[in-house]
Order: sequence, then structure tokens, then C-alpha cells
Amino acid sequence: MTHPSDSSDTGPPRDTGTRDVSPDEGLSALANMGWQFLLTMGLAAIALGVVALAWPSQTLRVVGVLFGIYLLAIGVFQLAAAFGTHVPRHLRVLHFVTGALSVLLGLVCFRGTLESILLLALWIGFGWLIRGIMMTATAASAEGIPARGWQMFLGILTTLAGIVLIVSPFGSIAALTLVVGIMAIVLGAVEVFHALKMRAEVARHLTPGSAPRRRPLFHSGPRPRPQH
Repeated sequence: MTHPSDSSDTGPPRDTGTRDVSPDEGLSALANMGWQFLLTMGLAAIALGVVALAWPSQTLRVVGVLFGIYLLAIGVFQLAAAFGTHVPRHLRVLHFVTGALSVLLGLVCFRGTLESILLLALWIGFGWLIRGIMMTATAASAEGIPARGWQMFLGILTTLAGIVLIVSPFGSIAALTLVVGIMAIVLGAVEVFHALKMRAEVARHLTPGSAPRRRPLFHSGPRPRPQH
């Protein structure tokens, strides 16, 4: 006589069509994705640097259009925040004015390349000027600040760079584009080098001898016969 409990335990295992993924396989897949992503980013940075050095005028035009889009997006968000309930009443006017001004400047950027480059240079110049003044004042007033001398030197250098951008925007922004192109090529080359090094490390750790053994999906031994 065959009991139900005996017949349920005996017999071949069922194939569900899936298998467990070991932690080593998951780490190897993650490492492969890491070096491939780093290699892609490095090649993209090199391509961007080459384009900036080969066609600086076209690069400035594209950057000017992107800057105009950025100003329009910021302006729309500021206008939307001016009518939000989470903004205090005394700050709504400030949000509305800054939003309207950003939208207006964004529309001016689309009139031509010169307008967008001029606004971009002035935007960066005033930002560097304010940041440099704040860094210099902070380093001069706080005696216990770490690396006080370097902070003051960097603040003065940032202030001078902002003044140069404001006084001579077109020449300064063109020189800044060349510097950005060179930096992009250098950083891209470093990322490509790290990606290739990471690939070599992954290949060294995943040798055939150290590969994890997979659990067989089917048992190769004889099937147990049910007992009656």
C-alpha cells in the first residue's frame, strides 16, 4: 500500500525553469557594468573636448542655447513657486520678479549667439565675483578657519576671474571654452584608463578556476523507485 506522504517525497525534482544566482555572479555582472559605464563616460568626455577645441564657435552657440533653456526652466519654476501655498506671502513678489526676469533673459538668449554668450559670461562673472568676495571676507574675518591662506588666495583669484569675465566677456568665454575642452579630454583619458584597469581586474578575478560551480538543474543519478 502506498501512502501519500511517501509518494510526495520520492520522484524526480521538478524543473521550474529558474536557478539561483550566486553572489559571485551578481558581483561580476555589476563590475562589468561599472567598467563599461566608466569607459562610455570617458569616451564621451574626450569627444566633447575634441568638439570644443575643433569648433569653438559652434560649441559656444550650443552652450548659449542650453543656457537659454536653463534660464527659461528656472523662470517657469520661479513663477510657479510664486503662486504656491508653501511660499510665504512676503516672498511671492521676489519669486515672481526673479522668475519673470529669468524668462526674459532666456528669451533674449534665443535672439542670437552674441546675446547668449554675453549673458552667459556675465552670469558666470557675477557668480564668481560674489563667491570670491564672500570667500575672501570669510577668510579675513575667521582666524581659526582651516587653510586660511589658501582660502583667501582662492577667494581673491575667483574675484579677479569674475572681474575679467565681466569686463571682457567674449574673449574670456572663448578662452574658457578652450580650457573646458582641454580639461574634458584629460578627464576622459583618465576615465578610460581607469575603465581598462577595472576590466583587467575583473578578468583576473573571474578566471575559469575561480568561477563558481553551478548547481545542476537535473539529477544524473538513478531515480528512486516508489515503495509499495
